[in-house]
Amino acid sequence: MKPSAPLRVLVVDDEAPARRKVLRLLRQEPDVQIIGEADSGKTAVTAIQNLEPNLVFLDVQMPGQDGFSVIESIGTDNMPPVVFITAHDHFALRAFEVHAFDYLLKPFTEDRFKQVLRRVREVHARSTEHLASRLTEMLQALQKHNAFPDRILVEADSRAYFVAVSEISWIEADGNYVLLHCGTQNHTLRSTLENLQNSLDPKLFVRINRSALVRLDFIHELQPWFHGEYKVILKNKTELRWTRRYVGQRPELLRFA
Repeated sequence: MKPSAPLRVLVVDDEAPARRKVLRLLRQEPDVQIIGEADSGKTAVTAIQNLEPNLVFLDVQMPGQDGFSVIESIGTDNMPPVVFITAHDHFALRAFEVHAFDYLLKPFTEDRFKQVLRRVREVHARSTEHLASRLTEMLQALQKHNAFPDRILVEADSRAYFVAVSEISWIEADGNYVLLHCGTQNHTLRSTLENLQNSLDPKLFVRINRSALVRLDFIHELQPWFHGEYKVILKNKTELRWTRRYVGQRPELLRFA
């Protein structure tokens, strides 16, 4: 029997340690040919177009152009089979399962990786003619789910009311709660800053440190600080710190800063 052609694999992840882990595990597989790696959505699109992999390990959460945007840029008809890598998007996990896509949930074990690769080999040996329609259906489901809210329900004492997202200037972590700063009014919400960060449109809000999520158009001025950090001055004169860790998560915002 003629041996099957090796899997030509591209690995896409903006986090270098995660990328190295996938590459290390792939190198242990005799029928895998690693043809490249990419650390952003933009470089992933170029690599897919130029290298023509027949399997892509694709990180979902990347700053700027995320994994789903990569698929849209390539086009579902031209996208090779995908193993999605995700950190915490539970709805996305459900979508992958419903539409029969393999995924790795960070942090994943070596056993889980081998299980996924075993399934990939089985699919690779069969026809993948339905891949485009599955991708299209999944992206449509995700886009419908990921519509960003224009208001947030806040409960206080025995009443509940809506706060318009457009009125929020910045959000501050406060223990098991967050404080919504809306002009001269503040509203307390039982939630985590991470949950709100994942719920709000990243084109409007940016996480600048462990305790603050800021509306971009409420930033008055950025002043370079020490070690790649910035002092953030809001329009109401509030001063906050944009730490290096969070600067690294949204580098596209400071490309011309």
